[in-house]
Amino acid sequence: MIELVPPPSTSGKSLMERVEDALLPLINLVFLLLMFFIVAGQLADDPLPDLPATPPSTEQHSPQADLFVDADGHWRVSGETLDEQTILQRLPEPDAQNPLKIAADSSISMADLETLLRTLEQGGFEEILLLTEPET
Repeated sequence: MIELVPPPSTSGKSLMERVEDALLPLINLVFLLLMFFIVAGQLADDPLPDLPATPPSTEQHSPQADLFVDADGHWRVSGETLDEQTILQRLPEPDAQNPLKIAADSSISMADLETLLRTLEQGGFEEILLLTEPET
């Protein structure tokens, strides 16, 4: 029969002393790594160089969108103002691969946006990207 418990060590040390001896190299390694990162952190104390500044762009770019919504809640496709009855006829067919892009003014009311989204949902649009103006 094979014994499952190994015979006691002949060194005369207890189990706890043998575990402490086995952990000593690991403690030394962790200490050396700690010292390395402390020294490496001190060497890399120089801040990153400043990036060259780009002049702010003064020209306004309109976003590439299928539908524009202005601050008054008017819907425009290709510069033409549309209402609930005609908007679905002028928009491209609903496509899950190419979602409809809506560029909305930042001051549009939630009620106007909700009306638009309900109309588009009834027209079969499931995927919509809502583009808004960044705050300045």
